[in-house]
Amino acid sequence: MKWFRHLLAPIACVYFLTLPPATAQSLQAGPYDLQFAQLPTRWDEALPLGNGTLGALIWQKANHVRFSLDRVDLWDLRPMKGIDRPEFSYRWVQGQVMKKDYKIVQEYFDKPYDQEPGPTKIPGAALEFDTQGWGAVQSARLLIRDAVAEVKWQNGAVLRSFVHATEPVGWFRFENLPARFSPTLIPPAYGKPVQEKAENAVVDGDDLVRLGYAQGTVSRQNNKITYHQTGWGGFTYDVTVQWTQKGKTVEGTWTITSDYPQKKKTLVPIKPVGRTYAADLASHRDWWHRFWSKSSLHVPDPVLLKQWHLETYKFGATARADTPPISLQAVWTADNGRIPPWKGDYHHDLNTQLSYWPSYSGNHLEESIGYINHLEENLPTYRDYTKRFFGTDGIAVPGVTTLTGKEMGGWIQYSLSPTVSSWLAHHYYLQWKYSQDADFLRQKAYPWLKGVAQHLEQVTVLDENGKRKLPISSSPEIKNNSLEAWFTTNTNYDLALMKFVFKAATEMATVLGNDTDAKRWQAIQNQWDEFALTEQKELMFAASLPYNESHRHFSHVMAIHPLGLIRWEDGEASQQIIRNSLALLDRVGPDWWCGYSYAWLGSLKARAKDGNGAREALHTFASAFCSPNSFHLNGDQTKSGKSKFTYRPFTLEGNFAFAAGLQEMLIQSYAGFIEVFPAIPATWQEASFTDLRTEGAFLVSAQRREGTITEITVKSEKGGTTRLKLPFRKHGIKASKQATVEPAEAGFVTVKLQPGGSVTLVSQ
Repeated sequence: MKWFRHLLAPIACVYFLTLPPATAQSLQAGPYDLQFAQLPTRWDEALPLGNGTLGALIWQKANHVRFSLDRVDLWDLRPMKGIDRPEFSYRWVQGQVMKKDYKIVQEYFDKPYDQEPGPTKIPGAALEFDTQGWGAVQSARLLIRDAVAEVKWQNGAVLRSFVHATEPVGWFRFENLPARFSPTLIPPAYGKPVQEKAENAVVDGDDLVRLGYAQGTVSRQNNKITYHQTGWGGFTYDVTVQWTQKGKTVEGTWTITSDYPQKKKTLVPIKPVGRTYAADLASHRDWWHRFWSKSSLHVPDPVLLKQWHLETYKFGATARADTPPISLQAVWTADNGRIPPWKGDYHHDLNTQLSYWPSYSGNHLEESIGYINHLEENLPTYRDYTKRFFGTDGIAVPGVTTLTGKEMGGWIQYSLSPTVSSWLAHHYYLQWKYSQDADFLRQKAYPWLKGVAQHLEQVTVLDENGKRKLPISSSPEIKNNSLEAWFTTNTNYDLALMKFVFKAATEMATVLGNDTDAKRWQAIQNQWDEFALTEQKELMFAASLPYNESHRHFSHVMAIHPLGLIRWEDGEASQQIIRNSLALLDRVGPDWWCGYSYAWLGSLKARAKDGNGAREALHTFASAFCSPNSFHLNGDQTKSGKSKFTYRPFTLEGNFAFAAGLQEMLIQSYAGFIEVFPAIPATWQEASFTDLRTEGAFLVSAQRREGTITEITVKSEKGGTTRLKLPFRKHGIKASKQATVEPAEAGFVTVKLQPGGSVTLVSQ
């Protein structure tokens, strides 16, 4: 595995080098930093550091600074008990649904996820430093531009720490220490049960002791501590801490390595001896400065603006091309003696998808490709699952998987849904549309879409009217896991995903000149029925069930966002469906919404050109559903009626959906043209953004001053033609490089750019 080779890169010995004062001074505090008057005292409120491979949470526990250490591939990969049985078959489930004998299905495939401790993500260890006698913490700050945590104490002691942006190593540096100083490495309590039992082991986290591990060993030698832990099936991991003290300054590193016996070890060049804090900090900051330079934005709402910067930081801390994708908690596994909420797994019925929404318009395709790379790497596993469960060719993906793509069970309407790979196909499509990478289209995107289309063609049937349908269909997570959660007609959720796949496959095959495939996919595209609507033109869950209950997953409006099959730009009929469906969402209300529901609603309202509604939804998310460190905690932390969920399990998808929602307010390109500031409140007199990305691989910058859009710049990476919706009556061209601008239909211009070309239009 590519990510596995990267993660096994060894860390060489640490040699002490005093940090030049200028380096510390050049760390600049910013207006969007996380800043506290004291260190947080909970792990889910901590200062988060990460690089997609390793992660650390810095917080205070009693009289100690605690680093909760994590690594993305620390997984107990035991097969889910009871799943592998002769009845593991979509056809068998259909039979049980038709017989209305569903309890046995729940026993076989739903309950193991709730009852078994593994497979699961597991925590790494904790590193503690005794700060007793240092006085109170004066400030604790995460400098997000440099991705460095900084803590200052009353006695003058200072801690600076970072997880290197591209190397599997974390650094800590203490200055002005009062005495000799050394850390303590604390392993997870695999052998000691938690005293307080969880009310809901799935949500709150099961007890680590249930994994059945023998407690690992901690060994100490001079200025080095090593912890070795053996897990299921011979899996092992090691945590190594090394440090040097010179006078009142301590510098040190920590790292975690893992070894799966079933994987072939790959030789990795050894890093040269003598790496230093100063040199690593410099290269670490270079990466982060490049990351931040990719795009920027400014809006006159300090809550939304700060939250966007913190979400963008977290994306940079969790996403890389050569590491596994963002799971529920990514590199920040719970440090509470428990298995993480929902086993820290890969939920493909919403969570992984939302986590990558902001990467496309946010111009972070280098990081988003890691999602695709993971899916490609696990393709043999998915094909095997497709054959075993559905009996079809092509590609299906379990909705809930392990690190290696294996199914984990759970509510099977969603964990074994036939359309999971369709939603994942949307990300292949977006990666292609926003990059215009012809090789990616030919080698990865179209083969994936074609595989999904083959699976859907075989798993669906034609009804008496010649319309194509699934034998049984569902809509996450409507009616939970009951028999009533299965529908005998296509739900709008499944229908939207299937329509999208054949529409996108037709488009891709046409671009590639594959006319035979294009005609085939178009023929199947014509066999789908229309979306189920009420008489009031509101999207329903399914033809037999209107939207009549508050629910966290807006599965019935997938056609509006993210799939863009029902578009405001298509005219009054589509606008009526969008307007009425979202009004119904508002009327039914948010009783059983989670934080990610509000974040998603921001994008939905933006697609309806409702700037006030989008701002309100995102504001609610940021102010009511996040920890003080910005982590999405799912429930309403204000307990002010924003949701009846008031719990606090930490997951990341809501955070990243928030960032996507704000970007959707500022730029849209899904309808075949670029529109700037399509959904901002009229009260936002001043707003701007730089290098937000659009479909067609264009980078767009725009300014709004005193309520008027004054300037738009369009740059092209690959060359091409796009249409731009003009936001001003008259315009001039301020600058042009390898570009032509021609009038199009009323209110639009056609912009033609050579690779590297750009044009700036100004209001006159």
